[in-house]
Amino acid sequence: MTTILWIKALHIAFMVAWFAGIFYLPRLFVYHAESDSKEVQEQLKIMERRLLFFITPFAILTLVFGLALIFLMGSQWFIHSGWLHIKLVLVAALYVYHGYCFKLLADFKNDKNTRSGKFYRVFNELPVLVLFAVIILAILKPVFW
Repeated sequence: MTTILWIKALHIAFMVAWFAGIFYLPRLFVYHAESDSKEVQEQLKIMERRLLFFITPFAILTLVFGLALIFLMGSQWFIHSGWLHIKLVLVAALYVYHGYCFKLLADFKNDKNTRSGKFYRVFNELPVLVLFAVIILAILKPVFW
């Protein structure tokens, strides 16, 4: 039982670190999209790249410890945890979101961004909504089937 608790603690810790960055990166995109200053844009390019590459290992470790938890809990637990299946779909969407950030980073790096600050403001809110749903599922563990 102690092993599971350590893995759960590490899973949560890396998830929090990942989300700190995934909340801030699109905010940098907002500033970048709305800036007319080349100097500011160049500084934001550096900040965006460093942040995305800094948080990517946290995303990977969140996945590793999450999968370790599923493995340790066993296949029967997994089969009967409908809430977890929904959580995993939402988490997969977050990894797609994270991957899409690399595409957006490349657009900014190459001065090819065509999206407005408003787009990035909305984009910035999406992981918050997913996080709320994931937390509710993980804590309440509702029975769906």
